[in-house]
Amino acid sequence: MEAQELFKKVRKIEIKTRGLSNQIFSGEYHSVFKGRGMAFSEVREYQYGDDIRNIDWNVTARFNHPFVKIYEEERELTVMLLIDVSGSGFFGTNGQLKQELITEIAAVLSFSAINNNDKVGVIFFSDKIEKFIPPKKGASHILRIIRELIDFHAESKGTNISEALRYLTNVIKKRSTAFIISDFMDDNFDKALQIANHKHDLIAIRVTDERELEMPNVGLVKMLDAETGKTRWVDTGNRRIREQFAGTARKKTAELDTRLNRYGIDMARVYTGKDYVKPLINLFKKREARK
Repeated sequence: MEAQELFKKVRKIEIKTRGLSNQIFSGEYHSVFKGRGMAFSEVREYQYGDDIRNIDWNVTARFNHPFVKIYEEERELTVMLLIDVSGSGFFGTNGQLKQELITEIAAVLSFSAINNNDKVGVIFFSDKIEKFIPPKKGASHILRIIRELIDFHAESKGTNISEALRYLTNVIKKRSTAFIISDFMDDNFDKALQIANHKHDLIAIRVTDERELEMPNVGLVKMLDAETGKTRWVDTGNRRIREQFAGTARKKTAELDTRLNRYGIDMARVYTGKDYVKPLINLFKKREARK
């Protein structure tokens, strides 16, 4: 992509997603992801009502007057975005590719994180780890992430969620909040999910196109599997084929729901060409209600 075209796309994404983050998500994000634990801030003179357990006896003895330690909540988190860049992301029938929607959501979460003074890192994955951006703070870092999201070209087209989760577990040593943003066109990642969720706070965002759930009746169609490269002709006019397709989609959705529920992992579902603000806010509110 030409530099000028890339700059325009980055700027467009920045304006939209930064605005959403500032106007809508910052409060919700801050209330849910506001750090864990307390950090020492300062020492000041004792005031009526202060907890005597916080008296600093060394300073008190020095000045012959009671002083207390003041603590503030540690708000800094590490936020990791596990971004699915497999071939299936380049599908969309509602005016938007799944990969474009993933980019917007990742940008909104990134701006919300830096507004909360958190670090943000990214793992791009297909059926292997494609790229790792270590966690950092700052607007320039977020703009780099957006540039990568827009202009990144994966070497592989398949999907291996286990590989991404194992990499997260091995590379990020401290507990993080990790968003897995994917269409979840993968199976058999239960073990890696269990291990990663024990160490980190995992959240799933499933990005889907409605045509992946229900096949329209448009006659004989040549279909391409973007991850394997295989093509086949499908008679969409055959009702039995359409019903079988929809049944398989429902089964995979139910299996994913069961898998995530088993480990207590929250998920938001978003669809190409549709508003993603409400599903994300509902996700935040759901987590806030459990606190």
